[in-house]
Amino acid sequence: MSKWKIGDVSVTKIVELEMTGGTRFLFPQVTPELIKPIAWLQPHFADENGRLRMSIHTFLVETPAHRIVVDTCLGNDKQNRRIPHWNDRQGPFLQDLAAAGFPPNSIDTVLCTHLHVDHVGWNTRLENGRWVPTFPKARYVMADRELAFWTHKEKEDPAGLPWITDSVLPIVAANRAQVVKSDFALNEAVQFLPTPGHTIDHYSVLVGRPGRDALIAGDMIHSPIQGRYPELGMRADYDSAQAGATRRRVFDRFCDTSTLMCVTHFPQPSISRVQRWGEGYKFVA
Repeated sequence: MSKWKIGDVSVTKIVELEMTGGTRFLFPQVTPELIKPIAWLQPHFADENGRLRMSIHTFLVETPAHRIVVDTCLGNDKQNRRIPHWNDRQGPFLQDLAAAGFPPNSIDTVLCTHLHVDHVGWNTRLENGRWVPTFPKARYVMADRELAFWTHKEKEDPAGLPWITDSVLPIVAANRAQVVKSDFALNEAVQFLPTPGHTIDHYSVLVGRPGRDALIAGDMIHSPIQGRYPELGMRADYDSAQAGATRRRVFDRFCDTSTLMCVTHFPQPSISRVQRWGEGYKFVA
């Protein structure tokens, strides 16, 4: 667990899974020879062999008005995931949330930046053979075009999108989904920023107030290598060209400012500031 205070808002990170490797799976065009010369990537973001380090974690946001989970990682008891060790997990994620002071019943809002498998798993938990909302008192906020896109694809190929079947549709069936535009504002301290490209209607979450704020990026960026090369797409992108343009737009807005960048797949430190670096950007604590 790591925790940061940003004005009257706190942001807490809870890790579900960390790993080293898989670089070529995420970025088929990236080689160790491309990574190793970028000295500031080591030791936090890459190892000495040029393999990227990755993390899957959630950010908990507490404001004076809300207790929020941003993206819910992989989940326990899930089946038919394409990556073997994402199946049948029995991890302590909910216990870790409770230890951080965020038991499931205390959460009033879940923000789904997008609906990929590693961001919606703990939307639901298995109870008596049924998938039920993990956070029973929460509204789950999803972008309208994002939800429409994935529910349509699940109807066409349910076997190919099991995470929609077990982690998204039960939320809709339980009337816990709040469907909004991707520029929605929860209140003055929690506002969405449309960041499409990785998925059709991805959003990031700006928390705090000007001068004391943070951007929870979701999958707008996966690795700091995409700061050095903003146009670098990854395997699961819906539109890599759009994703690259989004990264430049977002980094140009927030680089060399006090805004913290909270990134879902960066290992520790997962919160940093963005600085311009030649034709790209780098991340500094």
